[in-house]
Amino acid sequence: MLDILHREFVYLWYYFELQLRQIFPYWVLGMAVGSVVSVFGKGAIHRLFGSIQDKKLGALGVIPASALGIALSAAFQRYVPSELVADLFGPQRGFGVLMAATIGVPLYTCGGGTIPLLIQWLADGMSLGSASAFMITGPATKITNLGALKIVLGAKHFALYLAFVALFSLATGILVDLILPL
Repeated sequence: MLDILHREFVYLWYYFELQLRQIFPYWVLGMAVGSVVSVFGKGAIHRLFGSIQDKKLGALGVIPASALGIALSAAFQRYVPSELVADLFGPQRGFGVLMAATIGVPLYTCGGGTIPLLIQWLADGMSLGSASAFMITGPATKITNLGALKIVLGAKHFALYLAFVALFSLATGILVDLILPL
């Protein structure tokens, strides 16, 4: 048993160390650029946003979130093979739910924006539990929501919120797959 744990630890250590080596220069560059912009460009950024605050941008003033979902759905339908979606989110129910919940976090979609994307993925073989997990994590972790929650809740409660969203979406997805198998 210890041999298996040691092997897994070595594998994870290698994986994370490799990721760190690949990402570290970009992380340092991002911190440097962000610091320079925040120190020297703060006034210009505030003036820019102040000047466009009351102006309507685009034909409707905003791009609806559902348009983003439709665009993502079209891109996935065109460029991502349906077999990949079926293999990733379909038969391995636990892993598919985990992947869907994980993918839902970085995508900037609201509840309405996820619907066209999920319709396409469900047609390609995604399980209902994976769709449920994605539908929970996507809107719950929108960057605008997270920014407001971080300010209101504070760091400790914000971390609890993220943990709750992750655990609840996984539990819900697994439960939906157990109750409503395809």
